[in-house]
Amino acid sequence: MNRPPLTYPANQLQMLLTLPKKPFLNINSLLKFAFSSSSLPVIQDSESKAFSNPLYHLLPQTQNPNNIVNLICSSLNQGNSHLILLQDDLKGILPHLGNLEISRVLLRCQSDSAKALTFFEWVKNDLGIKPTNHNYCLIVHILAWNKKFSLAMKLLCELIEMVKDSSQSAEVFQDLLLSTEDCNSDPVVFDILIKAYAKGGLIKEGFRSFKNSIEVGFLPSVIACNCLLNGLLKLKCFDQCWQVYKDMGRAGIHPNSYTFNILTHVFCKGGGVDKVNEFLEKMEEEGFDPDLVTYNTLISSYCKKGRFTDAFYLYRIMYRRNVLPDLVTYTALMNVLCKEGNVKEAHQLFHRMIHRGVSPDVVSYNTLIYGYCKEGKIQESRLLLYEMIGNGIFPDNYTCQVIVEGYGKEGRLLSALNLVVELQRFGVSISENVYNYLIVALCHENRPFAAKSLLERISQEAIVLDMETYNKLIESLCESDAVSDALLLKEEMVNKNLKPSHFTYRSLIQCLCRTSRSEEALSLLREMLESGIRPDAQICRALIHGYCKEMDVNKAESLLGFFATEFQIYDSESYNAVFSMFSEDGDLSKLMELQHRLLKLGYAPNSLTCKYVIHGLWKGIELEKLKHHVE
Repeated sequence: MNRPPLTYPANQLQMLLTLPKKPFLNINSLLKFAFSSSSLPVIQDSESKAFSNPLYHLLPQTQNPNNIVNLICSSLNQGNSHLILLQDDLKGILPHLGNLEISRVLLRCQSDSAKALTFFEWVKNDLGIKPTNHNYCLIVHILAWNKKFSLAMKLLCELIEMVKDSSQSAEVFQDLLLSTEDCNSDPVVFDILIKAYAKGGLIKEGFRSFKNSIEVGFLPSVIACNCLLNGLLKLKCFDQCWQVYKDMGRAGIHPNSYTFNILTHVFCKGGGVDKVNEFLEKMEEEGFDPDLVTYNTLISSYCKKGRFTDAFYLYRIMYRRNVLPDLVTYTALMNVLCKEGNVKEAHQLFHRMIHRGVSPDVVSYNTLIYGYCKEGKIQESRLLLYEMIGNGIFPDNYTCQVIVEGYGKEGRLLSALNLVVELQRFGVSISENVYNYLIVALCHENRPFAAKSLLERISQEAIVLDMETYNKLIESLCESDAVSDALLLKEEMVNKNLKPSHFTYRSLIQCLCRTSRSEEALSLLREMLESGIRPDAQICRALIHGYCKEMDVNKAESLLGFFATEFQIYDSESYNAVFSMFSEDGDLSKLMELQHRLLKLGYAPNSLTCKYVIHGLWKGIELEKLKHHVE
């Protein structure tokens, strides 16, 4: 008996479709069975959102979740614009685009990396779906297979960055390896992985991937090995460098000259420079002659370690092996000669370098200029300066600073200032460091007004000096009692967004109190406190001495209490200054009352206090005698 087909009202059908599914078989098993006759590889993904439902076939094509992969692939074949349009058509079933479906679409695009990348970026950027490690590995394999190595590197770096702080960080190599079973793959992806780790500074992970690659039979290229070696060298992982080199030999990965140059650096930095001859022989056995980089590395290392004889021995060996020294070689040797005080020999080497066709640069000139300045031969330094300008080589900040400081050490600041003006005429830019040095040096010579004049001149050039220079100039002006100029300088600092420091306020307060302007000093103290800067004993002492000098003992005592209660500053010198003022009145009762008040605040008398008490007592007796005599 034939039964009529079951029919459902539309609303009931929709309700059935939205009911929770309870598959009686594992979804991965179902998918494997469904695609077993297809040529596509099977991707297992337990997080897939698209569960099979027998009622889906009753829905229109664009509403059937089972059809989402076909629809996307068809749209990709028609171009990017169709994919964007499809996004609106598939709005109802896009939640069913799970990681399994993403992998299936990618696998269908294996032969066209552009389509695969377009789809991957659409999913990631437009739909906001976060691809899994497996999705990333598939697109990397596809790009590498299609020789799009830079794009593969970019996405692999993205994956590494995404998982580096999670427990999945160590699984990237394994994910990449497992995904080779699902798609066309090129072993170069493991090279790219090592390079990506090195590029991201994750050298330990790169080292682990290198070891894993060799273990499973994928041999990294010598370029990838060099990237890893360079990263290990920067981290000073010297033992791992040699381990990589040994593993390369065991695996049959042939080093190149760059490998040996990196290992030369390892020798030098790792303290194995004594074995360098043995290493050079090994290098020659491998068929590589030491090149210019090798020799320069070794010569620089010998120079830094003070082994000058060995450095010059290698310099002579270079000619015998037809490796011509370059600017780096000569500069390293000149530098060590200058440091040893052999500037004349360094200058001879400099002329030999030019004679052999190697043009000097600013560094080689600076080396000689530094050497002459160190020996106090400023005239020779100045001649070299003119020579380099004449050869079209402009002095840099180091050149100017070395010569200016050389003049300063010789006590010839005026010559240094004239040189700066002369250099500016040549179009040489003078750095803030040079001006900082000159102003501080002028202050040390007790010439604050010359320093202030220089500051005013360079302020027109929009040069902002550092806080220490301003403070030194303020201190120097205050030592000359030019406090009004110092206060103007403080305002200039504020206008240039330089916040006055504790040192600034202390210099100004001390000078104001010394010049009987204690009320202004007190205003500065208030400003200082509002800025969050705590006073110290020196500021306390300056203010109290200032008010005592102005005979305002009540203000002095008040400040003594303020510093004690608010900042726990108990300065014996300030305490005794107030006592001294009271003792001059000869009123012993007032003196004892003062001591009682100050004892309550935490001040303790010392031998000087007792001396003032005795002086007060004596003063009182003398006044009493004088009174009786007058009567």
